[in-house]
Amino acid sequence: NMAYAGTAVVAGQGHGLVIATADATQSGHISQLIAEAPDMATPLTKKMASFAGIMLWVIVGLAAITFVIGVLRGEKAVDMLMAAVALAVGAIPEGLPAAMTITLAIGVGRMAKRRAIIRRLPAVEALGSTTVICSDKTGTLTENAMTVTELWAGGETVTVEGHGYVPEGRLSVSTPGPALRETLIAGALCNDAALHQESRHDQRKSPSRDWRHAGDPTEVALLVAARKGGLDETTLQQRYPRSNELPFDAAHQTMATLHDVEGQSMLYGKGAIEKLLPACTNMLAADGSEVALAADGRDIIAATASGMAARGLRVLVLVQRKLPAGEMLARSSLQHGLTFLGLAAMIDPPRKQAITAVRTCQSAGIRVKMITGDHADTALAIARQIGIVHEETARVLTGRELATLDDDALSAAVSEVHVFARVEPEQKLRLVRALQARGEVVAMTGDGVNDAPALKAADIGIAMGLGGTDVAKEAAAMVLTDDNFATIEAAVEEGRGIYDNLIKFITWTLPTNFGEGLVILAAIVAGVTLPITPLQILWINMTTAVLLGLPLAFEPAERGIMQRRPRAPGSPVLDAVLIERIVLVGVLMLAGSFGMFMLALERGLSINEARTIAVNTFVAIEIVYLFNCRSLVMPITRIAPFSNPWVWWGTGLMALLQLALTYTTTLNNLFATAPISARAWLEIGAAALVALLVIEVEKRLRKPRA
Repeated sequence: NMAYAGTAVVAGQGHGLVIATADATQSGHISQLIAEAPDMATPLTKKMASFAGIMLWVIVGLAAITFVIGVLRGEKAVDMLMAAVALAVGAIPEGLPAAMTITLAIGVGRMAKRRAIIRRLPAVEALGSTTVICSDKTGTLTENAMTVTELWAGGETVTVEGHGYVPEGRLSVSTPGPALRETLIAGALCNDAALHQESRHDQRKSPSRDWRHAGDPTEVALLVAARKGGLDETTLQQRYPRSNELPFDAAHQTMATLHDVEGQSMLYGKGAIEKLLPACTNMLAADGSEVALAADGRDIIAATASGMAARGLRVLVLVQRKLPAGEMLARSSLQHGLTFLGLAAMIDPPRKQAITAVRTCQSAGIRVKMITGDHADTALAIARQIGIVHEETARVLTGRELATLDDDALSAAVSEVHVFARVEPEQKLRLVRALQARGEVVAMTGDGVNDAPALKAADIGIAMGLGGTDVAKEAAAMVLTDDNFATIEAAVEEGRGIYDNLIKFITWTLPTNFGEGLVILAAIVAGVTLPITPLQILWINMTTAVLLGLPLAFEPAERGIMQRRPRAPGSPVLDAVLIERIVLVGVLMLAGSFGMFMLALERGLSINEARTIAVNTFVAIEIVYLFNCRSLVMPITRIAPFSNPWVWWGTGLMALLQLALTYTTTLNNLFATAPISARAWLEIGAAALVALLVIEVEKRLRKPRA
């Protein structure tokens, strides 16, 4: 008798008493949970914020050292201030924010092609950091094609042929007995789904007939079973009109409808066995007579249902009850005096792609946890079929047990348990917070309004695009267009590749900035003219970041990317090995450009010619280092040379720009450069080759993490 705020009335008339408004309503409660859930910062945003802070202090420190050393050497304070500014300009990686955004945007496009729509850009990378995926069962891990395969009524088991939502197949008995018939009637009447044939014509104008369905898959499966038993729900609804109903409620896990059956008010209900069986006082025998339901009878029914659930079948109890004329239907009507009719066991087979995807996730060090509203035995059986659990002693945690655990006990349980059954939507939020409290990066799937708080609180909330509500999609960071778990695994793979490319760009760009800072610092310490001017530094940074750095965003994922363990949430952006490589390459850039500059001056070349040689040496080393950075682990000889054509296009355009900088009058005047000889180019090429060989030797000697 409750109408919740936000419910759409499509027909009829009625009067209602408002008992709550705004935040006091159920919708308000959900909104409050969503508002209280913090906007989770992704691992990338956390790490980059920390990384930026470190970079800031390093740059400020180098600039201060430059200023102090110059002043102590007797240089003018104004000149040293300009030198310090030049160092800061060179050391700041201006292209990093743009490269991050573009790399993530490219990842969004790649994921969209694999049926994952990203709603928040940083979520692209967060997927690559995922350590736990909490997934719904129905439709995500399974095919969402529920089929009744067994019926148990009057103490007899009846098998049902066929698969899916087409009512083709037979029962194992030629004529349903009274108990079985009443069971089928209850399933067809206590039902809000629809099943019908639709005429269409193909291009050859030959008529054919297709079956169409609408509504909950479980209810559609009951309609199909009734049709196979010779009962048409439309005829039944006309013969036994519905006068009232109690819609399915996830909290009570039951549904009931009231019908006029030949002048008698008859309640038909269905739901979870633990909810309805205790309320049954009678049962329908095979001949249709009502008999008292004793304790041993309950045990037989419970054992039969457990056996079905252990085989991965979802089990519903179907009941009826005669009500006095004029009595209103209420939840209390399902709490006593029910007559047990039978059991309907159905299966939603696992998706084949989901089995493979779960195996891939596990090999990648990602734990998969199933969260479902199904019976514990059913959930465990499906989890075994999919490969989420393998042990015979695997534990299942139910929603009722969850409610009894405090936060400490729940934190310990979520680490060990991989299957959660009979879970209410609001309990998902507790599971997310418990996993995050253990340092996990959590991806959570959901489709209902009540799932929204958990989706928002998760590190990566994943909503179902086909069956999800608008509220769930709005709260999520990613939407699956096919509601398939395999798509989550594909998105995780893309996320890992995107993070790899970001690290490659950072590893490539920082030596340039570090080297530029070292060049200026070395010039101040040595008391010589700056080998590269601030304007030339700006040229190097802006052109190379776009033409050389950004092509790394298009680098394809490396082989074996899903055989790695997930990155530790607290790990730094760069590990010690990569930091050492950055320092090494920065020193090589310093030695190459500074050495070539001093050599040019010794040969009597002008200051502009010497600086032009230094700039081109710097860029040449960047180019060879770019090819080295296409993989942070494999040597350059093992990288497919043309798997990323953008690298070649960027290198070619950069070479043309350097030629223009060297030989065009306009750029000569603007950047204080000058034409250089062929000999100088050979020396520049030799310096770049030496740098490449040194970096490759270092890569072979050290094995950094990718």
